[in-house]
Amino acid sequence: MAGLTLYEKLDQIENRYVEITAELSSPEILNDSANYPKLARRHSELSEMVEKYRELKQLDKELTGAKQMVLEADDPEMKQMAEEEEKQLAARKETVERELKVLLLPKDPNDEKNVIVEIRAGTGGDDDRSGRHRQ
Repeated sequence: MAGLTLYEKLDQIENRYVEITAELSSPEILNDSANYPKLARRHSELSEMVEKYRELKQLDKELTGAKQMVLEADDPEMKQMAEEEEKQLAARKETVERELKVLLLPKDPNDEKNVIVEIRAGTGGDDDRSGRHRQ
């Protein structure tokens, strides 16, 4: 997987998401109390990433259409509108790509674990060591 492009990796993730979706609807998995929660959790983890990837693919299509419109527009006003749309789509595409890269980062295994935080009373920043308020 080291040599995969962003799109290849996302295609694999989307394919796995579709497989899991199909598995979750099968009666065998629904009755398997050990595997169903794991599969459902994985499906949930992938859903946001797949949604963003599908948005990215749609932006690619729209961007191609806008570029084509810029090339084919005879009317200067239409050409200008198409150029502005192309700029907006390109900026949105960059944003979605950044968001996807963040979503692709490995999750911390401790994220799902519970944590106990102890908060102790102490002296504030305005008190000296003797407990008296500084002037």
